[in-house]
Amino acid sequence: MDEIDIVRLDRGNAGEYRAQVPDSDAVARLTWIVRGDGAAAVRVAEHTLVPRALEGRGIARRLVDALIEDARREGFRIEPQCSYVAAQFQRHPEWAALRA
Repeated sequence: MDEIDIVRLDRGNAGEYRAQVPDSDAVARLTWIVRGDGAAAVRVAEHTLVPRALEGRGIARRLVDALIEDARREGFRIEPQCSYVAAQFQRHPEWAALRA
């Protein structure tokens, strides 16, 4: 698999995970907003966007994996508004406790 660099950008009540590979200037993103406060806060996964130049490399899945890892580590739950994220939750019943 290609080397994929994923970073998380937090902007208050919104943010995104960004993925880039060494051979491309294209950037894939998974965007989210925060709904609620404190322990009841939920991250709404809004959109997963992978440019054509990056398709077929498993990047969207890696973006979702980063979101899941952070949810486990930080204790937030996820509302999968994005159809891709929702499909990944269907494929991974072990993530059920993280779903809002």
